[in-house]
Amino acid sequence: MTEPTRPREEIERLGEEIYERDIRPLVKDAHDGEYVAVDIDSGSWAVADDLMVARDRLGEQQPDALNVWLLRVGYRAVASFGGAPPRSQ
Repeated sequence: MTEPTRPREEIERLGEEIYERDIRPLVKDAHDGEYVAVDIDSGSWAVADDLMVARDRLGEQQPDALNVWLLRVGYRAVASFGGAPPRSQ
């Protein structure tokens, strides 16, 4: 896999913007707890109940996607160590 072409902070900022604006209203109820992979360059995204499956689905749509933001619907973090991931407000 090739490295992202944008700084991590920019990928995070743009990924959150795209998610909040375009994706969250579509997934927040029906896909709570599932994972979303967002190609921040195209705005394409994929959802699955497994993180790597979401990434793979996005790769099928956008084979050249390099700047990808991953998140978990309804959570502030994809995962945590030593306990459950924190839920979003």
